Amino acid sequence: MALTPELREAYSRHLTHERNLSANSVRAYLADLESLLLHINQLGITEFSQLGLNHIRSWLANLQSKGAARSSVTRRVVSIRAFTYWGARNGWLPTDIGRELVAPKPERHLPDVLDVESATLALEALHVRSTEEQSPESIRDLAIVETLYASGIRVSELTGLDLLDLDRERQTLRVVGKGNKERIVPIGNPAMRAIENWLTSGRPHLLSEESGSALFLGSRGKRIDARVVRTIVNEAMSALGNNRRLSPHGLRHSAATHLLEGGADLRTVQEILGHSSLSTT
Repeated sequence: MALTPELREAYSRHLTHERNLSANSVRAYLADLESLLLHINQLGITEFSQLGLNHIRSWLANLQSKGAARSSVTRRVVSIRAFTYWGARNGWLPTDIGRELVAPKPERHLPDVLDVESATLALEALHVRSTEEQSPESIRDLAIVETLYASGIRVSELTGLDLLDLDRERQTLRVVGKGNKERIVPIGNPAMRAIENWLTSGRPHLLSEESGSALFLGSRGKRIDARVVRTIVNEAMSALGNNRRLSPHGLRHSAATHLLEGGADLRTVQEILGHSSLSTT
């Protein structure tokens, strides 16, 4: 079985004019089809009527055994499903066998995790900078990183914090997470001291008419946005050298890891992080 000129022309026309795919995508789809046909020829399949789902799965398994990434296999599943759908509608295949193909789940890459020593070093560097500069931004940056590390809250949750969400007496934050669900998160002494310093010596200098009740402000007085928070966290990691980078999500993951290493039970950490499932934690 081969990709005949007639089939190539008809399928190319469909991809180009009906699917509106780019020339590069059309070439990729045709290359995937040629690869599949070559594989099933080696299996002794000579007619499209003989093509079964097991043959396509055999082809995909062969690609994986040769080192194809999961994302690459997923793309090929999409590609071949497009062909079997079109082929069944246009008389090339008896049925759309590809509709039962399921793409592999994408790989989940765990974020980098700081060890306790590295986290302490990064925070100490922020303390030094805050003490030396005494600028509203340096005071704020320390408070933000201390809060993220102490609480494990998400960036979106931090940027959404208002002044009334802080309970100074109990040293907790009222956080509104995914699905608009509220939870109370403890933050501890270091983060509380950093926030108090921000409220006393930093926030008043950045206030503007657009500040509202936001707990953390950007340099122009508006509620701080997620992009700025990510930059703050990355710059805090510069104290570790080696071009170390860490996203706020990595800091959140570090906080959870250190809580567990410190003896906290999994259910408690789940509640602090706002996870609906223990498997997520």
